[in-house]
Amino acid sequence: MSSFLSIFSVLFLALYFSSSNATSFVAGSSYIPRRSILREIGNNEKRVEKGDYGVELNATNFDSVLKDSPATFAVVEFFAFWCPACRNYKPHYEKVARLFNGADAVHPGIIFMTRVDCALKINTNLCDKFSVGHYPMLLWGSPSKFVAGSWEPKQENSEIRQIDDGRTADHLLNWINKQIGSSYGLDDEKFENEHLQTNVTDPEQIARAVYDVEEATSTAFDIILVHKMIKLKSRASLIKFLQLLVTHHPSRRCRKGSAEMLVNFDDLYPSEMWSTNKVPSISDGKEIGLQNMQICGKEVPRGYWMFCHGSRNDTRGFSCGLWILLHSLSVRVDDGESQMAFTAICDFINNFFVCEECRQHFYEMCSSVSNPFKSARDFVLWLWNAHNKVNERLMKEEANLETADPKYPKTVWPPKQLCPSCYLSKSQSGNGHIDWDNDEVYKFLVGYYGRTLVTLYKDKELLGDDGGNKTPSEDLVASTNTIVVPIGAAFAIAVASCGFGALAWFWRSRQKSRKQRRSWN
Repeated sequence: MSSFLSIFSVLFLALYFSSSNATSFVAGSSYIPRRSILREIGNNEKRVEKGDYGVELNATNFDSVLKDSPATFAVVEFFAFWCPACRNYKPHYEKVARLFNGADAVHPGIIFMTRVDCALKINTNLCDKFSVGHYPMLLWGSPSKFVAGSWEPKQENSEIRQIDDGRTADHLLNWINKQIGSSYGLDDEKFENEHLQTNVTDPEQIARAVYDVEEATSTAFDIILVHKMIKLKSRASLIKFLQLLVTHHPSRRCRKGSAEMLVNFDDLYPSEMWSTNKVPSISDGKEIGLQNMQICGKEVPRGYWMFCHGSRNDTRGFSCGLWILLHSLSVRVDDGESQMAFTAICDFINNFFVCEECRQHFYEMCSSVSNPFKSARDFVLWLWNAHNKVNERLMKEEANLETADPKYPKTVWPPKQLCPSCYLSKSQSGNGHIDWDNDEVYKFLVGYYGRTLVTLYKDKELLGDDGGNKTPSEDLVASTNTIVVPIGAAFAIAVASCGFGALAWFWRSRQKSRKQRRSWN
């Protein structure tokens, strides 16, 4: 009898704790990362069933996830897990959600499909705010309007609307198509139908590229680590490029991560660690430390390209994002920094860009510059001209090999539709030579890669200061003197604001002095 009671007690406790843990995990969970539309849905098998594309939110992460969504629109489904109609509706909702959410999204970044379980106590107040009176109920609006927002059925001029005809996947998608003038279909496949950002002549499209610049930055450093490219001869080039990112990267997230990496660089990769034939190994614990830093943070999207979305998997993407990063850096430097920025970019490409032909071509253009740049204008125009030379070379190669992206072929840039004032005249000789108005080109580049790049985020605190008084747009276009970093990186930023050269000199002398003192002790 006693053994029976013991077994019964053990089983009872096991069931109790497993039930308690499961309830607390669902009800109190805030595991879903910010900007989750840009992440692969379903990588946590304990939380999301295979095939789920609608992102389930709760009161703890509802505002933060929607605030950070780059999507233009959002759909929120309010449901109850015990509701039979909700369970039957879920496959319909999933058919539409798979078009817009997840790593295999056909039309990423346009609509964020989410759901909230009103049967959970943690969501009671949230569901009350949106006047949920039946299940399932669908609301539509800009993601930012849901943040700290509410909805009433008879509310006039509300920017949140109820979807009154979404009872099947076909009906829901038809309703969406009517709202945004699209023609999406449930059978759409990735890279084969409509695509995000089809009108490159629309200047506001570049605003989406902030995400691409973040991903390109993270990808570039991933490549460096994977290929073990940090060596004695390339170490200084990487430090110099990090200094440029710390002060002029358009994303606060990446400036912050660059500063942390720069502060810890000599501890992770001290110069005396190498001989000319030795690279630090993972067993040294150094590469692991640097990899864990993640230069633009853990929430940077992977596999999604907003502005740089190609019509095929092997087009645009990383190379497009990297070019936008370089241009956005060039328009943010001052006259006195122009030569240093030029050197930092050229050396970075020469040492760390793994496409050999591209690397050689770019560095040849760098080497052809005989006189130092004295103004930021000259540097901006040189980089623009270099980009066009690369495009002209690739245009010929892609035409011969038929490898061009049919929707986004290489072209001389900017096109006349985007900047008519940039063109003086076009010669009649038939050689395609264009007479540019360099003053207008410079004005366009500064506006396009500077102010316009962050237009989309003026009303959204996606990349803004977490506690300061600056607006997000001010933070994104921050110059040398306005960088938000952790207290631990304040030293690095203070030095960086005095100039890249001074920082590099101080860092070397500081580390050398510190190593000497350690050896004396």
